[in-house]
Amino acid sequence: PLDNEEETAAAKRTQTCLEELLSISDFECSLCIRMFFEPVTTPCGHTFCKECLERCLDHQPNCPLCKQSLREYLKAGSYSPTVLLQDIMLATFPAQLAERRELHQAEMAELSNLTKNIPIFVCTMSFPGVACPLHVFEPRYRLMIRRCQETGTRRFGMCIYENVKSFADYGCMLEIRQIKLLADGRSLVDTIGRRRFRVLRRGHRDGYNTADIEYLEDKKVAGEELQELQCLHESTYRLAQQFCEHGDLASRHILMQHGPLPEKEEDIQASADGPTWCWWLISILPLDPSYQLNLFSTTSLRARLTQLQRILSALLQQPP
Repeated sequence: PLDNEEETAAAKRTQTCLEELLSISDFECSLCIRMFFEPVTTPCGHTFCKECLERCLDHQPNCPLCKQSLREYLKAGSYSPTVLLQDIMLATFPAQLAERRELHQAEMAELSNLTKNIPIFVCTMSFPGVACPLHVFEPRYRLMIRRCQETGTRRFGMCIYENVKSFADYGCMLEIRQIKLLADGRSLVDTIGRRRFRVLRRGHRDGYNTADIEYLEDKKVAGEELQELQCLHESTYRLAQQFCEHGDLASRHILMQHGPLPEKEEDIQASADGPTWCWWLISILPLDPSYQLNLFSTTSLRARLTQLQRILSALLQQPP
């Protein structure tokens, strides 16, 4: 017990000694003017919060203070924490460090919400169950993708651009499956479509768009209506198979890129977004994005299948 008491007393003396020599401003990041969080030190000897440095490197590969090139540092893609600095901060200002950590956790929790202020990537049409590869190079989207990784949600919304509103009223949640970081900080991001949503409110955060959303769900049917829907589903799937087998050269080229027509689902109402093969087909057909969006926003599987049947019949040059 005496040893423990002696150790505690020694630790207190060290803390008092350090507190007399150091002030909280000695541990301030020159970029966010807050106490360092996950401090990293560049090859040129300057220290910043990891997140602050990453955000600067999104814009240019130079040290924010002395402007020395950090291309090689960026290429390595991993930033090791400055352990000694972390230990000194923990020994000297444990309460302030805990406060700083809580602040960071609160920010992460806010960024993890998947219906309020969700990040929106304004780019292309994406669909449930369909892969959507992205090349991320703009600083705002580099930050957005990093945050999706850091929060652990690995999800963000994808919408197409729309005049006046800045992005469409409907979009698809994408889930990050894999990220390939390039030496200059750009990345190739492999994502897959998850749920469809409707935009309720638009906003901004650090240069990228955000939205409050509600998820879409196909209307369920039963009894005779369901039997009719199943027949319509069967006949439309047969047309899709014909199109994939006998389409023109351009269509066959598309199939080589997108892979085969997905299997037909047994339970056509199992998913809130309906059968995946429909979305796969909509993504490869030569349709105008505004027309795709129209099909995308409908919550009636019958309406979607009827439209697909009409399009496929026309493409196969058969009487509808």
